[in-house]
Amino acid sequence: MKIAIIGVGAIGGYVGTRLALAGEDVTFIARGANLEALRTRGIRLINADDTEESVPRVRATDNYADAGVQDIVVLAMKAHQVEAVTDDVPKLFGPRTIVIPMQNGIPYWYFHGRSGAFADMRVNSVDPSGMIYDKIPCERVIGCVVYPAAELVAPGVIRHVEGNRFPVGEPDGTTSERVTQVARCFVRGGMQAPILSDIRSEIWLKLWGNLTFNPISALSRATLAEICQYPPSRAVAAAMMSEAQSVANQLGVKFRVTLEKRIAGAEKVGHHKTSMLQDVEAARTLEVDALLGSVVELARRTNTPTPHIDTVYALTKLLAKTLEEGNL
Repeated sequence: MKIAIIGVGAIGGYVGTRLALAGEDVTFIARGANLEALRTRGIRLINADDTEESVPRVRATDNYADAGVQDIVVLAMKAHQVEAVTDDVPKLFGPRTIVIPMQNGIPYWYFHGRSGAFADMRVNSVDPSGMIYDKIPCERVIGCVVYPAAELVAPGVIRHVEGNRFPVGEPDGTTSERVTQVARCFVRGGMQAPILSDIRSEIWLKLWGNLTFNPISALSRATLAEICQYPPSRAVAAAMMSEAQSVANQLGVKFRVTLEKRIAGAEKVGHHKTSMLQDVEAARTLEVDALLGSVVELARRTNTPTPHIDTVYALTKLLAKTLEEGNL
C-alpha cells in the first residue's frame, strides 16, 4: 500500500520504519535536519532489546504534491501541529484515501457521526479555527490510539522504548473493509492493531494517563515511575483521573480498567520521560490543549467540576507560555 507518514518524530518514525521494513510503499514527509538525514542515511530503529533495524534508502520529501495520491495518510505530528499542514494534506487524497490521526488527546473528529445533544459538535480547543475539520474530512478518518513509547534520539534515528499496540476503529463502530485493511497493514509491520467497536472509549483510556502524567512530569521533571511512587503526586494523578472519568461518563464512555490499574500500568513502564517532559527539555511547544484543554472544554459543556484538572491545566499553560517566551 502507498502510505504517507507526515511527521517523522518518535511515533511517525517508528510506524513508518516498521511498515517500510514490511515492504509497504512508504513516503516520509519531513523537513529540516530530519529530512536531510532521511535522504542521506535513511531511517534507523533501535529496538527495546537494543537490536537495530534500518531502511537505508527511503522516499522522503517536503513536497506533498510530489508524494502523490496515497492509500493511507498517517498524521503523526502533535495535535497543535496539524493545522499548519491542512492546506497540503489534501494533495495526498484520492477518492478512497484513508486518514489515520495519531495525536494524543481528544481528536478533532471525536463527535463526527454522533447523535443526540453532542451530534457533530466541534472541539474548539484542538481545532480553534475549524480548518482541520473543514479540510481533512472526518469521513476519511479511521480512529487510532497510540500506546508505544518511543524517542527521537537523533535525526532519522528512533529508539523504541516499549509497546507496539495501535488499536483502530471506525468512528461509527462498524468493522468495515477499510478498517480491516488498515489493521492487516499494521499487523504486517509487526504491530498489534485490534479493531475496536468503540474507539472513543479507547481514546479516553489512553487520555486518562496522558492528561495526568504528561503535565505532572513536565511540571516536576519526574519520570512515570517517580510520579507513581511518590504518594503526593500519585494522589494528584488519581484525583485528575477521577475527574476525567466523570466527564467521559457524561459522554457515554465506559472504562474497561480501574483507575488503580491504569496508574499501575504507568508505573510499570518505569523511568520513562513522557513526551511532554521531552518537549520541555528540548524547549519545544507543549501539547497542552489536546490533552488538558479539551477535557476542560468538555467538562464545561457537560457541567462537570474538574478542579484538579483546571489547576494543572493553568500551570501547564503557564509553563508553555514561559517556554515560548524563552524564559526557561
